Amino acid sequence: MNTNSIYRETENVQKLLPSNDAEDLVVQMDLVSSMKEIQATLANLKEREISVTARLNHLVASQKDCQRELSKLDLMRAQLGSHTVATRSISNNMLSDAASTAKRISGAVQRLDLEQARVKATLDVVEQVAELKACVLGVTGSMGAPQDWETAAGYLNRAFKIPKEIVCGSFAAEIVPSAEVPDSPNVTLEHAAESLCGLFLREFEKAAKEDNGVKVTRFFKLFPLIGKSEVGLDVYGRYVCQGVASRARSNMNAGTGGSQRKDGFFYANALTKLIEHIAQIIEHHGGLVERHYGRGRMVRVIERLQVEADSQGGIVIDTWSDERNIDRRLTDIRSYAFTFLVQSFLPAQNTRPNSISRTSSPATFDRNTESRGQEEDGADMKDVDTILNESAVMLGKWSLYSRFVANKCKDAISSSNETSDLLTMPPLLTNSSLVRKITDRLISPFNIMTTFYFRRSVEKAFQLDEQPQDLSLNMTKSIPSNAPYITSAVDDVMYIVNQVIQRSLATSQRDVVASVVPTIARVLGSDFVGMVQRKMRDESYPKGAVQGALPPEHIIVAFLVLINNLDIATDYVKRIVQSRLESLSSTGATNGSETPSKTLADLYPFGHDAVFVTNAMLSLQNSFETKTSELISDGVYVVFKNVMKPRLRPILADAFRDIDYSMTEDELEELSREAEAENDYNLAADEAVPRRFQQGWEALTKPIARILTEANYAKLLSTVISYLGEVLEKRIWGFYGRINSLGTVRLERDIANIVSLVVRGGKYALRDSFTRCTQICLVMNMEEDEWEELQAAERGALVDGVEWKIDAEERARAKAMIRNPT
Repeated sequence: MNTNSIYRETENVQKLLPSNDAEDLVVQMDLVSSMKEIQATLANLKEREISVTARLNHLVASQKDCQRELSKLDLMRAQLGSHTVATRSISNNMLSDAASTAKRISGAVQRLDLEQARVKATLDVVEQVAELKACVLGVTGSMGAPQDWETAAGYLNRAFKIPKEIVCGSFAAEIVPSAEVPDSPNVTLEHAAESLCGLFLREFEKAAKEDNGVKVTRFFKLFPLIGKSEVGLDVYGRYVCQGVASRARSNMNAGTGGSQRKDGFFYANALTKLIEHIAQIIEHHGGLVERHYGRGRMVRVIERLQVEADSQGGIVIDTWSDERNIDRRLTDIRSYAFTFLVQSFLPAQNTRPNSISRTSSPATFDRNTESRGQEEDGADMKDVDTILNESAVMLGKWSLYSRFVANKCKDAISSSNETSDLLTMPPLLTNSSLVRKITDRLISPFNIMTTFYFRRSVEKAFQLDEQPQDLSLNMTKSIPSNAPYITSAVDDVMYIVNQVIQRSLATSQRDVVASVVPTIARVLGSDFVGMVQRKMRDESYPKGAVQGALPPEHIIVAFLVLINNLDIATDYVKRIVQSRLESLSSTGATNGSETPSKTLADLYPFGHDAVFVTNAMLSLQNSFETKTSELISDGVYVVFKNVMKPRLRPILADAFRDIDYSMTEDELEELSREAEAENDYNLAADEAVPRRFQQGWEALTKPIARILTEANYAKLLSTVISYLGEVLEKRIWGFYGRINSLGTVRLERDIANIVSLVVRGGKYALRDSFTRCTQICLVMNMEEDEWEELQAAERGALVDGVEWKIDAEERARAKAMIRNPT
């Protein structure tokens, strides 16, 4: 078959194929270049031809069924036509009359409803006008001879409920006026309201002067009835503010001319009484105002009270600032030079080589008593502490008052911001002049004084620092004191940390926490950690007097105690932070009175303040822990390098002294008989190595473990064991060619005993340092068939289910260590 015939067949098939298939075939024919491709294309064409033919046959076979279905559809269309004609006739002859009748009835009903609505509206107007006329006559009558002010106010209140368009309408102007009341109703009501308002004001002020609470309440309730709610709230606000001012002046005058003002909490108590008095007024009178004036109307009275609080509270704070000489004390604080701390961090004259090196490390300090005596104390710490306590009480009471007022104003605030569930400070407080005065006169001095108080306390703690007494590395000497063994500065500083944090959190002021907590972290990280670091490097660095000699005992003990200082201080800070976050008590800033514990959300209810305080406290803990952990690690390494490491190799050398792993079974029995005869178990081959090592290991570690804290000793033990594993591995390799089959069993048992002794009482993970040693012994003790299976296994990290730490070459070397018998 030639190419022309193939093209002709292709054209015939294209007529039955879709356009895309035809185009694909043309493309295929254009691309053929050999006889095999032509034959393949022809075969493809035949397959498609068969498919198209089958489809055509199916269409032809189903043509009869289609014709039958079309005939049924024509028959159904004819039937539907007759039904359509019948339906139209029914609609025209039967339903049209009913539809027109329903339309007429519906229209009649609508007209009737409209007439009824108009009649009802007319009756309502008539009734309202009649009610208006009765109210006008009632107001006029009550204000006459009877002078029944409650009844007159009641009539006015009823009249004010009538729509304005009715009162001012022409119908009311025509019907309501009478011979007794000729004016239009709106004029009459307005004049009556103004007259009653003036009367109520006079009576209210008279009752206020007479301090007649019953009459005050009586006329206060009448103002909203006559439409003068704003006037009533204003006059009531002035009335309660007079009481607040009078009470505040009496509280301040109580200390005039006496020693009461010198009391550390006089002004705090004065501000507390002022705030509590205002809160009692809001709490007790709020129900009366809400009931007679409406929901949320108490806010206007609170605004008026806040103005008075600004005035009276400002007087208390200004007087406190002057009496306590706050400005002068701040000047003294700013001028204090922290001489001891500064001189402690001066560069050393002669630095020790191979010491702990850090860029910000403090250096040596000349601790002569003459310089201590000449140091100036600056501001008196006792006075500063007293001022801080009083400031904390005032700030705490102000925070409590702010939360109380915010809750009372919450409904009014939430109406404009319904999507927020967080408690926010109301504008009457944020715009208050007292808030600005508290920030300038209380919060700012509090932050400055707290910073000075804490840093000066740290400085004084190190000035008075004392080492624990009678510590010794000699196990025969008992230690009279109890663990942990730390210097006195740790307890002193951590006590101050707890006090400062507790007092600062009790203020419930976010600005205080934002300043004080980072300051504590900074002082602890620079001064406390820096002083310990300087002592570790310059005063107690464990280094022998000559090369190869061990450091003096008292130097080692002092260095270990300094490492304990860091660990215990870190634990103290963790406990302080966690206790403050879990449950906070405000008793630390009060004058002896105890209050229930408060959660962090209770002390910081506004916005996300509680989250901010939590993050600040956790940041303090993490930053301090990071700095101490780094220095502890360096200190532990120094102890290992200069104290432990030089003694480990002699201990191992003594443990394996005169040990021969090439001895036969008969020689071992002879050696055992000699040991029993001389009653010296150190000669016994089975017990010599463990016993010797135990003696040396306990003499090395027990004195250190007795002084170090548990956490520090665990870190030191981990470092020592890691190095011991390396040394022990080298000693095992040293037996190459000097050990027989029986010796491998003895060596494996000795290594196992050493490992058990070293990790006793520690974490199981410490055994990982000896994995290579145990695997070397495992390979040495393998039978030949086991060794052949291991050799035949695939190389990899896991062989026969064992995670090998020694590679194939080392395993072969371990197997070759055994000396063949001659």
